[in-house]
Amino acid sequence: MNKVYIAGKITGLSNYKEKFAATEKELTEKGYLCMNPSILNEGFAWREYIHICLSMIDVCTTVYVLDNWQESEGAKTELQYAIKKGKKIIYQ
Repeated sequence: MNKVYIAGKITGLSNYKEKFAATEKELTEKGYLCMNPSILNEGFAWREYIHICLSMIDVCTTVYVLDNWQESEGAKTELQYAIKKGKKIIYQ
C-alpha cells in the first residue's frame, strides 16, 4: 500500500483540520494510507511538531503537498526533507 504524508499550511489557518481531513478522505478513497499531521494535539512547540512530522515522512513513500504549502515554513521544510530523502512528491 502506498503510504502518503499530507503537507500544507496549518499555523494561522482556522480551517486546516477540515482541509486536511477532506484531503485524507480523497486520498484514502484512491487507496492511499495517510499520515495526517493535523490530528496532532495543539500546544507543542513548532520544533517538536516538525520533529514528529519528519518522522511521519520517513515511514511514507509519498508526500502530497497542499496548494498552500508556500505560505508555510513547516510545509517548506517538509518538502525539502522529502526531496532530500527521495520521496515521491505529488502537488495538489
